[in-house]
Parts: sequence; structure tokens; C-alpha cells
Amino acid sequence: MQDKTHLVDEITGHRRMRRNRKADWTRRLVQENRLTVDDLIWPIFLIPGTGVVDPIPAMPGVNRMTVDKAVEAAKEAADLGIPAIATFPNIEMHLRDETGSNSLEANNLINQTTAAIKKAVPNVGIITDVALDPFTSHGHDGILRGAEIVNDETVDQICRAAVMQADAGADIIAPSEMMDGRIGAIRRALDAAGHQSVGLMSYATKFASGFYGPYREAISTGGLLKGDKNSYYINPANGTEAVRDAAMDVEEGADMLMVKPGLPYLDICWRLKEAFGLPTFAYQVSGEYTQIKAAAMNGWIDGERVMMETLLCFKRAGCDGILTYFAPEVARILAKR
Repeated sequence: MQDKTHLVDEITGHRRMRRNRKADWTRRLVQENRLTVDDLIWPIFLIPGTGVVDPIPAMPGVNRMTVDKAVEAAKEAADLGIPAIATFPNIEMHLRDETGSNSLEANNLINQTTAAIKKAVPNVGIITDVALDPFTSHGHDGILRGAEIVNDETVDQICRAAVMQADAGADIIAPSEMMDGRIGAIRRALDAAGHQSVGLMSYATKFASGFYGPYREAISTGGLLKGDKNSYYINPANGTEAVRDAAMDVEEGADMLMVKPGLPYLDICWRLKEAFGLPTFAYQVSGEYTQIKAAAMNGWIDGERVMMETLLCFKRAGCDGILTYFAPEVARILAKR
């Protein structure tokens, strides 16, 4: 028999990587990671009123919505199989003050929405944030005293807000304000109020990023912000510090960890999953969403392909799920496959 060994066989030691790529069925057979609807969390924006769906110019395809429309969105999520939604309020300016006191109103916009959704669509998970930036007149995530965001007073307030959110029916509290000690303090407050079953998804590594711009437009805080958030968000240059921050949250009782933003910090996703083994999530933030949408609208990229590729990359980096504004669009695509 004629020896058909090729030079390439000798070079590779008869190991050819393309064997497993030669056909669609082999590629499917050996695929390591898959994106499913179970991986999706849908962030939505809330506004006061009734019957209003308000498009956000900087986030094409994303809207602010009143409570009744948020209930409709939750029903849509349930129909699509999306496990959970995350809510973010855009309250009236006259309700915002130096301390974010409206966060402590039991019937504020975020709690009204939670209660309404839980009544209408009880099988959809609701994730709420206790950061104060939607409620403050200065746009910071905590209480501003002089030029300082005060840590301990802010923690006291967000603990009270977290209990109220749990009272309204929130399933998971996801504190994003990055104050020291907040996870342990919220856990104790929830347990003392009888909310042992309410989970904590820690924004374990929230970076001082330039990718948040459209979000700040969505909740109307961009024009309010005094200074920056560098004294409490993590420096984008610091990976080891981020892991240390997450480790403290794990010790304090976090049930899940989140990395925010997402795609620029895939290394952090991987490091947290490897280090702690907790359910790990990434937030594909507004700037990431808008980049893809804008490029697609200009015909510069295949928007659907890039959207799906980025979400799959989060899975490859160890994430158990992704908070993404693409959630309903992706769920519809996955349902057709």
C-alpha cells in the first residue's frame, strides 16, 4: 500500500486539530460551551406613570417603562423562558435629594414594580439594586457629605432599603454601590427581617469604567454626577484588587458574584469562578450594548452574530449567566434553533 503520510503528519505527530472541525455534526459534538435562554437576565428601566414606553436614544431598542408595561415585559420574559429580570428606576427629579431618601419609601417606584410583577408573574425572578444613584440629586451611589461618599452611613441606609425591597417581593438583592462591608450588613438585615431565602448577588467587581454612559442617560443621572466614582469603584487596571474585593464579599455571605462591565473584564470572570466556585455572572453593560447596536445599524458588523458571539464568550470565561439588554432578542433567536 502506498504510504500517504504527509510532511504535515510528521510535523503534527499525526494530530490534526481540523478533524473535529470537518463537519457541522462534529463541530456540534465537541462544542465546549453553549448559550441557552437559562443564561439570560433582562435588565429593564422603570418610569412613573401609566401606559408609557419611552425609547432611550442612546440605547436603540431599549425603553423605559411604567409599572404596567414592566408587568407586560415580565410576562414576555416568562413566555420566552428568561429566568429573571433586573429593575432600575428613573424617578422624578423632585424626589431626588442629597441622601437618596426615596430609596426608603416602601411604595417607591422599584418596590411598586416588584409587587406588581410578583402578583402577575410569580414564576419570574426579580433582582433589585439598592445603590442610591437613582435617588440622589448628585448622582452618586452613596450619601455625599461634603466631598466624601460616606461608607458606613450609606451601608445603614441600603440595608433598610434592601429589607423593603425584599418585603415587596424581590428574590435577589444585588447591591452595586461598592461600599465596604455592605454584603455582610445586608445579609444580617435580611435575616433579622425573616428574609433568609432572599439571595445576594454581589456586584463583586464593579469597575470605574467608561462603559456606563448610556445607562446613566437611562436613569437620568449623567447630568447630575458631581465628580467621579473612583473612590469606591475599582480601578480598571487592578485585577488582584478585584479578586480581593470579591473574596471579602464571599466571606460576608454573597450567594452569587457579578463582574461589571462584562466583555472588557473576561479575565476577572475567569479568575472569580476559578477562585471561589460560586455562581458567577457578568453584566454586559449599556456601553457594550450600544457599541454593537450602533455598529450593526451602520452596517459595519453582523449585529446578530456579534451579539451571540459576545454572550457565548461570557460562558467560555466561566460565567453562569449574563445580564444583557439583548435578552429578549437572544431568547427569540434561541427558540428558533
